[in-house]
Order: sequence, then structure tokens, then C-alpha cells
Amino acid sequence: MNLRNASSADGQTGDDSAALARLSGTLDLAIERLERARPFAKARYQRPVLDVLGRIIAQPGGLGVVRERAARMDAAGLFVGSDWDRPEALLPQLVGGTLVSEDPAFQALEAASLSRFLAVAKGDARHGNLHQDGARHFLTQVLALNLKDLFGVPDEAARGLGARHEVKCRVLRHIADHIGLNDVLSVLVSEIWRLLEQRSVQVGVVKDMIAQIAVALNENGTEPGSTRLGAERLVSALFGPTTASRDDPGLAVYLDRISVADDAGLSREAMGFARAMHDTGLVSDYHAAFLTWALDFDQRPLIPEALGLGSTGLDCWRHYRGVIEKLVRSAVTPATPQAAYGLAMLLERGTLHHAPMVPALERQLSLRLRGAARDRLALGFGPAVSPETQLLAGVLQVLGQPLGVGQGANPTCQSARAIALWALNDPDYLLHLVTQVAEFDTLQMQFEGTPINSADLPAGLAGMGPIDADPVSVLLVGHLDRIYAEMGRLCAGRPGDPHKWINPQFHGWWVSRDCAVAVDVTTGKLAAYDDFLRRFFATYHPDHNGGRPLGHPQPAGIAVTDAQQRFVGWHAIAILRVAEDQAGRMRIYFYNPNNDSGQDWGNGVVVSTSGHGERYGEGSLEFDPFLSRVYLFHDEPLRSAHGQDIPADVIARVREQAIASWAADRQPEDESVGA
Repeated sequence: MNLRNASSADGQTGDDSAALARLSGTLDLAIERLERARPFAKARYQRPVLDVLGRIIAQPGGLGVVRERAARMDAAGLFVGSDWDRPEALLPQLVGGTLVSEDPAFQALEAASLSRFLAVAKGDARHGNLHQDGARHFLTQVLALNLKDLFGVPDEAARGLGARHEVKCRVLRHIADHIGLNDVLSVLVSEIWRLLEQRSVQVGVVKDMIAQIAVALNENGTEPGSTRLGAERLVSALFGPTTASRDDPGLAVYLDRISVADDAGLSREAMGFARAMHDTGLVSDYHAAFLTWALDFDQRPLIPEALGLGSTGLDCWRHYRGVIEKLVRSAVTPATPQAAYGLAMLLERGTLHHAPMVPALERQLSLRLRGAARDRLALGFGPAVSPETQLLAGVLQVLGQPLGVGQGANPTCQSARAIALWALNDPDYLLHLVTQVAEFDTLQMQFEGTPINSADLPAGLAGMGPIDADPVSVLLVGHLDRIYAEMGRLCAGRPGDPHKWINPQFHGWWVSRDCAVAVDVTTGKLAAYDDFLRRFFATYHPDHNGGRPLGHPQPAGIAVTDAQQRFVGWHAIAILRVAEDQAGRMRIYFYNPNNDSGQDWGNGVVVSTSGHGERYGEGSLEFDPFLSRVYLFHDEPLRSAHGQDIPADVIARVREQAIASWAADRQPEDESVGA
């Protein structure tokens, strides 16, 4: 399947052909000099090749010339000394940014690398570390991640890049012409469904990708099959989930249609919206419009049907209909449609039966933002609706989808975890914090009796706070980050890891008061690691803790590794529960605030987000592989025996997995870990 208006020559004219022929000759000479250069002198001769490549890829038909010479350039040493010298380790998500780099050499190097992948994918070349299927998969991922540059209208940012964006689009079209788009749509659709299964609060990027799929299907179509079916389900969920909205008529026409619909037709609309919403976690603008219209439909209540409420939700509706209708009227708009899903899940959780919640939500309904808090929400979400509406919508989403809270592209996993756990365990306390910041632009907490006021503290790692997060996080994270840092300062001079004291004070009473740490804080080396592993088994494994389930989620720290098992950094998560999956394997289910829990930590340790008994928002691993990445967890200080019944070979197996990854360079010199 080829892109429209693309050809093998990219619209080449006679003059273009002559210019390209001259540049091709110049490139051949530059490659020949690179081939003859000694290894220590390769860098000197790489630059002339890159200079010519930069001029060629800007020419119509130039990418074909580059592809024909890709294997030769690779063998000559064009990539020697750079990250591109190891194609098997390259990341497709970085390609888009490099193709619009301000440095023409990086742009040319990326184009040459992609041409090498394309030559291998088509069978025109071979590479020792890259097989044909792997090359094709990599290029498919690159196209999927940059689909909007293939089909979308350039936005202001793209237009500002000028010629660099044109080159990027030219490269992507060239790849798409040669490997097709069916595989791209398949990868993209699968990735979207994988992300939707995690029920993130932030779905703006996913909705943008679905919009690009809609354009692709409209312009190019796709072959019948599961890919087309999955893509059409996504597109219809957003742009036409019901009979009256199937042709995406626009909100005004849609409201005219339902105003003359009969009772059966309205029921079909309500159930259609509910089915699409719970199937995908996405809410159509038409759904939001239907809900607000239904508030004034006096013949019978349509809200419960349109929200798809089960027995718990219906019970909440019967008891608290008044406040629920106020929430719909104030929070659910075409600019904030996801509030409807948050509200539905809030009701299904039975949150309103918690005594303080109804007055807390009534207070939220009447809340008026002031000062910097109002300005920050306006900056993050624009003028489509008032900051108060954005915040109320965000509150409903966070309370309904606690495990969907993400940290965005910010080093604020501690604060994101706190917001999620408060929404899960202590929702009225979370709303108390929201009110403080909304009205006074400060947050007051205590650390062991010492009051802390965020307004008196310098900015932390998050600066003034993120703007690429949900409204509750935009409001709170900057303040939480400062308070967390101040609690760390107050722990200065105490022995051991400060999280032992910070986490119970920061998160709540339900955090166990003792803390086990796998590494010595001063040296970074493993310390009594075997005892650490035994204690974790005794605390969390049902076969070794008397079968006690975990009552409240517990904060924990993991050593994150990449797919090659290299240490990336320390990261805050929460252990939610421990249970057998459907295959009888003991798994740990946990919350990860990093926006996407599905990660490859190397050596087969791949976090699952569905298919092994996970609930929405949970990640999971089998017990031993998970423990091999834990470096900190909480436990009760009264426990005296720590898993002395754990077989030595089980401890050794977990220890070996840790040593093979994040702890490779953390073994004590005497190697007496656990002695």
C-alpha cells in the first residue's frame, strides 16, 4: 500500500536528476576515501560523507541513492564511533527527534542508518547484528511512532522546523513506500490497545493517534482482518460509537437527532456509549453531549444507562443522585469528556458511601481557584473551559482511576505515587489537599510533629510543577515535591535510608513503620542481601507469611534496568497485592507511576499489564523476578523471624538475577553478602 502522491523518484524532474547525478558522484568519491582511511582516521573522513548525504536527502529521489549505498557506507565505517554502530541497540522512539536535529550531520546519519535498515529489510543487504525481520519491525515502529508526520496537517511546531520537517516527512514517506503501512497500522493498533488496557488518566496522545488512524483508514484503507477491525473499533469509540453519531455529524446535528428520538432509540444511544466507554476507557465528545442533554430529559433517568453502572454504581446513584447530577453538569463537557469515565468508575468503587466524600465533593463543586493555582491550570489546559471545570474533571478521573495517575515526563514518581495511593485509600484527604492549594496556593503537612509549609520552601526537582499531567497533579505535584525534599532534609544525619521515616509521614498511617534496604546507603554496595530477600518472602509471600493478604498498598523502591539489564535508576512504586495467576504462579501486582507499566527489564523480566489477572492500572511479575529488582520495602518493626524457612536455592536464584542486572557492580569486596 503506497502513500498518495509518492513515487520512487519523489516527483523528480530533469534538472533534479542532473543535480542528483552530480551529488551521487561526489558521494561515491567521499565513500571511497572513507573506505581507504585507516581505523584511527575514520572520523576525519566521515564528515565529508555526511555533508554530501545532507544535500542528497534534500533532493527528490535522493533517498533511493542513499539506500543503494547504505551497506557500502556501513562497511566503510560511516557509523564507527557513534551510537549508530550498534543497530541492534537503537531505539525507534528516538528517530523522530534526530531527523529534525539542528545538526545536519545527525540528520544525515539517521537517514543513512534508516536506509541501512531498509536495505536489510528488503533483502538488498545483510548485517551481522541485524536480521531481515528485525529490521522491518524497527522501521514499522518508527513509522507508527511518527504516523502524524505521514498523514497529519503540520502544526505550529512542525511549521517552525521548516526544511528539517520536510526532510523528516520525505524520509518517512520513502520508508512507507517500500515496506507498506499495513504492518504499521497493526503495530499502532496493538500498542494503543495495550495502553488502553492500563486505563491511564491521560489519554490525549492516544486520542491523537486514533485520529491519525482515522485519517489513514479514510485515505488509504487497509486489508480486511483483525487489524482493520481493531482500528475501526478505536475510531468508532471516539467518533461514532452509536447509531445517531456513526457518521460523525457534529455535536449540533447530533443533539437535533436525539431530541426527536423515541425511548428505545435513546436507550440504544445510552447503552452504545456505555459499551464503547467501558470497552476502551475512552469517552467520545458525543457521549459528553448526551450526558448533559440527558440531565434535562425529565421522562426517565438516562444517566445510569449512559454511564454503564453496575450494582454498586446504581446503589450510589439511588442514594446520591443529586450530587451526581451536579458533577455531570459541572465537569462533563466536550472539552473534558473523560470525566464521564472517571465518574462511572468512582461510582463503581462505591466511593460516595465513604462518609466524608459527599461533603468533600460538594465543597469541590463550589471551589474557586485563585492566584498562581488558577494561572497554572489555565496554562496547562487552555481556555476551552474554566480552570475550575478542568480541576473538577481531573478530580473525578483521579478518584475513579487511582492507578491511572502518571508522572508525565517529570522526576516526580514519589508525588505521583502519593496522589494515586491517596485516591485509592484516603480520597477525602486528597480533596482536602486540593482545596488547600486551590484556595491558598500552599500545602501544609507535618513531619513527626514539625509543621511544613510548601510556600516557605524552595522549588524541588519538579520546579513549579508539571504541566504535562492530569489537573490534580498539575495543581499538587510542585508543592508535594518541595515537602518531600524538606522531609528528606529533616532526616539528615540519621542512619540508614531516609525513606524509613519519610514514607509513613508523607503517605499515611497505613505505611508499615520499618524499612528494609538492600544496599548500604553510604557505599551503594549490597548489605546483608540474603537477609533482605528472606525478609521480603516472610512479609509478602502467602506461603511464608501465614497466608495473610496485604491490607493496604505499601510503598517500595525498585532498581530499574533496561532491556540489556543495565541499571537505569531508582524508582518509586507501590505493592498492591500478591496472588496466584490463572496458571497457579505466584505474582506481585504493583502500581508504577511512570505512565506505562509494560516494560522490559532484561533477561526475560518483562512486566505484564494484562493476561495474568491484572486489574486496570496494575503491572505484574512473578514473585522471584520482581523481588530481584526490589531494593527497598516496608515491613512491621515487631516481626522477629525473617523467613528462615525459605530454601537456600530460592534465595540464591533471586540473588543471581539481581547480580546479573542492577547489582552487578554492587557486591561487597569480601563477597560475604548475607553473612
